Amino acid sequence: MEWINQLPAFLLIFVRILAFLATLPVFSYRNVPNLFKIAFALFFAYIIFFTLDVGAIAIDGTFFLLVIKEVLIGLLLGLVASMMFYAIQVAGAFIDIKMGFLIANVMDPQTGAQTPLTGGFLYAFAVLFLLVADGHHLLLDGIFYSYAYVPVEDVSFHFGRESVMETVAGAVATMFIIAFQMAFPIVGTLFLVDVALGMMSRAVPQMNVFVVGLPLKIFLGLPIMLLMLPAFFWLVSNLVDEMALTMRTLLQLLGGA
Repeated sequence: MEWINQLPAFLLIFVRILAFLATLPVFSYRNVPNLFKIAFALFFAYIIFFTLDVGAIAIDGTFFLLVIKEVLIGLLLGLVASMMFYAIQVAGAFIDIKMGFLIANVMDPQTGAQTPLTGGFLYAFAVLFLLVADGHHLLLDGIFYSYAYVPVEDVSFHFGRESVMETVAGAVATMFIIAFQMAFPIVGTLFLVDVALGMMSRAVPQMNVFVVGLPLKIFLGLPIMLLMLPAFFWLVSNLVDEMALTMRTLLQLLGGA
């Protein structure tokens, strides 16, 4: 019955992985069955359990503190990864503002939230690129190596450190910078179109700029979006690297490094 003594440590590992999958891109989507998430978390926890040297953990008041700590770490890592990846949705919102598509938001069945048309289109490409480039394996490596930075049996972790807040704020700033870089070719071009339409409205006051401008922006914006796709995938690759770097830095800070 030695496995009963190891059951609390296994449950702690399982809780961190399950909380991580609950907020991780791709794995947290609604079209992924909850039964699959739980089964995958159990299987992954079973593998990680035999790679760690964790002693017997008693089920007492400290154990419940450890459960709360594991949930917070898993949720924080998954939220940071999701926040970085949602830069694509922000870039799509920037593009839709200029192209006039923002008035027609659609419901995303994966997250259950409203999403811009262009953002959903680019996000689908980004998810496919993430899967093809084994980015999901990189994210799973993050939770695997998190136990080296923040051990299971360690009750204290440095969540309230100033450097942790600075890292999260830096991740938000990086997300907006990458989103602006993704949207800049289209937004910059359509800004010049707005300038040209403004000059035409002054030269020809009888012309209805609003009637001419909306189809013109769509007619110019879609080919430019097609041309920017190679640069878009390059930025998505940088985004995945930034996501992994932010997760590793956050784990080092939470572990007291």
